[in-house]
Amino acid sequence: MRRIPAFQRQPGPPHSLEKMTDLVAVWDVALSDGVHKIEFEHGTTSGKRVVYVDGKEEIRKEWMFKLVGKETFCVGAAKTKATINIDAISGFAYEYTLEIDGKSLKKYMENRSKTTNTWVLHLDGEDFRVVLEKDTMDVWCNGKKMETAGEFVDDGTETHFSIGNHDCYIKAVSSGKRKEGIIHTLIVDNREIAETS
Repeated sequence: MRRIPAFQRQPGPPHSLEKMTDLVAVWDVALSDGVHKIEFEHGTTSGKRVVYVDGKEEIRKEWMFKLVGKETFCVGAAKTKATINIDAISGFAYEYTLEIDGKSLKKYMENRSKTTNTWVLHLDGEDFRVVLEKDTMDVWCNGKKMETAGEFVDDGTETHFSIGNHDCYIKAVSSGKRKEGIIHTLIVDNREIAETS
């Protein structure tokens, strides 16, 4: 049997194989470009902090002697600011909260439901997630900002775009009620698509 000298031996597994040993929190965050998975590892004995966004390591800190604090990073195509807060709740128990754009995840998602519309549809054997940002009228489909053309029509506006060879538009009409505001409807190949809550 031939021995391999220590200096020629391969090192242990890379970080990706040993990841998630101290996983303490996972969040799914719906942004215009898609739903992003944020995972956080916190080694309370080693002082390790690791943040993964969609499986990709964004932050790695070893030997952090202060076990509480925050980690800030960006998520998605629009580089949305996210912060994980680490707070001690008692003894060696910790609470982990996620903030998006300076708001708690719950508040951020409540606000997003007011500022965006989302539709999920199935076309040509594929799933598509279409998001309208009401403040900018930007349209996103499966993580890509779509090229659009706006058009004024008798009862409102239409924002036209294509998914593959399917003609799509988002129709915006007044509800006639001040509290409801404008109603946005996605039309694909002349049929209305139900909004996803």
